Amino acid sequence: MARLAKSTHTEHPWRIHELTGDFRVEDVWAFRTPGAGPGDFPAMLAAMRTGGGLAGQPRPVRFLFAVRWRLGALLGWDDPATGVGARVASLRDRLPDDLRDAPRGRDSDAMPLKGVYELATESARELANKTVHTVMHLGWAQGANGDHELRMAVLVKPNGWFGRLYMAAIAPFRHLVVYPALTRRWERAWRERGDLAARPGERGRR
Repeated sequence: MARLAKSTHTEHPWRIHELTGDFRVEDVWAFRTPGAGPGDFPAMLAAMRTGGGLAGQPRPVRFLFAVRWRLGALLGWDDPATGVGARVASLRDRLPDDLRDAPRGRDSDAMPLKGVYELATESARELANKTVHTVMHLGWAQGANGDHELRMAVLVKPNGWFGRLYMAAIAPFRHLVVYPALTRRWERAWRERGDLAARPGERGRR
């Protein structure tokens, strides 16, 4: 994993820019996908879904998420009235016609981020609660070594001062615990994508 300059995301002609002018770029990361070519983004997404889910993350990551969801339940941070379609409109409401007709990506109860669109080289998922409206953008771009690589940008629109304080408070946990663990999981999913595809029963156990 390598942390990238925010300009790496903002200067690339991703379609997400058409929808997120009122969001700020919080983080941009690149994940190593050795041997990847320009058409391998769907394979990477499939590998992540099979071998990169939260259930397979290390115990410290699962603990942090469990604490976050517990606090959210106690304090009402994740009440449906604070989410997408209630407190904020979905980015899907902003889609131009060609993106509205594109696949949105598969949703599941295990993934709180819900699909906005999924294209050949990029996808976007969103989540809103009392603290922020956030977008996870995944893109597929050529890296410095010639191989293509997965890039993740986290875009946020904090909900007032409380949202800004919340984002500042969780930054160390994201950078020191969550992102490194996510990187190991996603990069391993890429390396083992053939094995994972052949053995779908292994999902969530690795």
